[in-house]
Amino acid sequence: MNDPKFFLFDLPRSGRPAPFRIPEEWYPGVRDHWHHATSRRAVDPIGGIRALVIHAAVGLSSAGAMSVMKAHRASWHWLIPGTDEEPHGKVAWACVPEASAALHVRDLRSYPAVNGGQAKVNDWSLAIQIVNSRSRDVVEPFSDWQVEIAAEIVRYSWAKYPNLKHVVSHALLDPERCSDPGAHFPWKRFRDLVLNGAGDMY
Repeated sequence: MNDPKFFLFDLPRSGRPAPFRIPEEWYPGVRDHWHHATSRRAVDPIGGIRALVIHAAVGLSSAGAMSVMKAHRASWHWLIPGTDEEPHGKVAWACVPEASAALHVRDLRSYPAVNGGQAKVNDWSLAIQIVNSRSRDVVEPFSDWQVEIAAEIVRYSWAKYPNLKHVVSHALLDPERCSDPGAHFPWKRFRDLVLNGAGDMY
């Protein structure tokens, strides 16, 4: 069963990719919301990064997802556009500076196998949000590009952050409240792309 509450894999010590750039652009106007939708990391912003968390937005557009950030209820470092949006297949939206903590996991949430079970995940993690409806009434499979660009962002981060180890779903960290990225997310293919490379085309 493809249960997002068990989506977790660790990056090996060997096989780290060489540094490369990803196709990203700042989401229009996002800088106006950084003060209220981020916080200062309590760890070193390079050496302290230990995990990358995969989320999926409830909704069908980047604007819908960003309305949550603009209301200062949550935030993430990257937003991957939906299949019907013009940037799809071209760029991921950068939303929060990597040096800042995005507000994407509740403070008291943790998991024993992720960074020794430490809480305050936001301080030592990065977050990817993918636009994809998880409504029971709307089944919208993730596009190949969404999965591939998410894997490339993880590989970019793996190359950049020497202590990054865990790649984990939001559902595993907060199973009572969250189910993202949802059972339709192809976790095995995503993991294989991360570990083996999606061509590192960027």
